[in-house]
Amino acid sequence: MMVVAWLRGALTGLLLAVNTVLVFSLMMLPALAKLVLPAGALRVACDKALNSLASCWVAVNNAWLAAAASNPWEVSGLDGLNPRGWYLVSSNHQSWVDILVLQRVFHRRIPFLKFFLKRELIWVPVIGLAWWALDFPFMQRGKGRGGSRDDLATTRRACEKFKRIPTSVINFAEGTRFTHAKHAAQRSPYQYLLIPKAGGLGVALATMGEQFDALLDVTLIYPEGTPSFWDLLCGRAGAVWVHVRRRPVPTAVVGGDLVRDKAYRQRVRAWIDEQWAEKDLFIETRLRQYHAGRAAAGAGALQPEHEA
Repeated sequence: MMVVAWLRGALTGLLLAVNTVLVFSLMMLPALAKLVLPAGALRVACDKALNSLASCWVAVNNAWLAAAASNPWEVSGLDGLNPRGWYLVSSNHQSWVDILVLQRVFHRRIPFLKFFLKRELIWVPVIGLAWWALDFPFMQRGKGRGGSRDDLATTRRACEKFKRIPTSVINFAEGTRFTHAKHAAQRSPYQYLLIPKAGGLGVALATMGEQFDALLDVTLIYPEGTPSFWDLLCGRAGAVWVHVRRRPVPTAVVGGDLVRDKAYRQRVRAWIDEQWAEKDLFIETRLRQYHAGRAAAGAGALQPEHEA
């Protein structure tokens, strides 16, 4: 079985690599055209072409994900979404697997997801250039208030570009993947989550909050343990639960200044903290139900058979 899983992982990894090189190579021509063209209809056409190619990349990935998945995924909350709308997506973050999971779940239900990325990732071969062409915001994690201002200015410029065509802006508010070591170091008040940061979400709300149709509050749960990327390629990711809650964007968190306006910053923080408290309770409840069900099933299997 291990040999079969390894072979599956090697084949799906090769397919992912070929898909990535092929699709993102095709993106270079509209990307270069976008670089030299002034703002206008032709540049918008380049953006649409780039997004279409990126969606094709996701579609191919979804095909091998479906073939490799050992268990059906449990997904809820996708009804009524608009592939031509504008959405702000917020999710907890546990693994690199999260990105492919979210792309599969939201594919053709909402516009192509645009992530907030660390600036160092622009140097990733092939993919880094594609991320730049797709207007992914690259964040410089500086120290102190000056670094925060630079980070927020970068996000603001990216969000201004997102106004041209329907876009989904996604942010992992925790800023990093969950580990028990990080959780302990933060002394997080949540059982299953790290402390969320208001920066990316706050600037997206300040820049284009009125344009968002809704916030899509996503909770990712891997009840059998967080899988690695290799686990996903090998078809050993186990159960995957994705719960989407559509939330209206309150006017109180739209259009403020996250750096200079303390009251606005506090409103955004309170709104995110409320979501995180609900998310943490939801994860606790679902995992308790899952483990109780497994324990009951195991106890039932151990019951001796009664003679007739």
